[in-house]
Amino acid sequence: MTFKEQYSKKLNMVNNKINLFIEADAHYSDILIDAMKYSLNAGGKRLRPILLLSAHELLDGNLDESLPIACALEMIHTYSLIHDDLPAMDNDDFRRGKPTNHRIYGEAVAILAGDALLNRSYEIMIQNSIAYQMKLPYHTAAIQIIAKAAGMHGMIGGQVADIEYQANDLDDDAIRYIHTHKTGALITASLMAGAILENPNQTTLNSIKTYGEKLGLAFQITDDILDVVGDLRLIGKQPGSDLVQQKLTYPKIYGLENSQKMAKNLVDEAISYLDIFGSKADFLKDIANHMLERQC
Repeated sequence: MTFKEQYSKKLNMVNNKINLFIEADAHYSDILIDAMKYSLNAGGKRLRPILLLSAHELLDGNLDESLPIACALEMIHTYSLIHDDLPAMDNDDFRRGKPTNHRIYGEAVAILAGDALLNRSYEIMIQNSIAYQMKLPYHTAAIQIIAKAAGMHGMIGGQVADIEYQANDLDDDAIRYIHTHKTGALITASLMAGAILENPNQTTLNSIKTYGEKLGLAFQITDDILDVVGDLRLIGKQPGSDLVQQKLTYPKIYGLENSQKMAKNLVDEAISYLDIFGSKADFLKDIANHMLERQC
């Protein structure tokens, strides 16, 4: 099976399952359900849930067990995008080529849709853990990894730093902190959460974690690069927004060519940490390599 076929298979698994977790309980919540599904189904690579499934599969896990967690993780990612696009944050009009959530449903419903996705994600993960009583400690560990990466010590902490440093002088430490927390933390957590379900030894877990850390930073650097050279039709949002908002980005500090080299070096380093798994890790290696070629 080719890389594209494997990716599509996991993508379809997530897409076929995720909407089943979002159901209206009463008529008055229809607009909330619509807003949640609007952003969940707006497209996207589903990178984080696919990484989670792939890490679990790498350790011979049953994907039926990890699929609900993967869907919950995508809900957390989607909530963060809805809130990121709000006028108080990045003030974006488009996401993935479509009007942002608040442009369709208004700011109040968009905020609440994000809140609902976040809360629903933890309901799903906890409910799923109850179905695997013999592995409850591992499921609890996976939930904790995701919660920490999504919170003040991870994504939210990185977002606050991103706001704080927008108009400040260039700062190497600050940009690394922003990128490794705002984006990288949840990518690393995706892999760690999938792996921890099978209670791996420390060497295995450290290899997967380091792969994730380097992959996460490379992903955000390529995102910065796309904001400079990307095509609106492909990236689904207006290029150049980072410059307008005076955000700290790798191209701004190191230049475009150096940023491209840094991303390539990070991908090569990430792949090297998967060598201990042999050919079983080929799909995860391919994900890293394809990151350098992405146009959206």
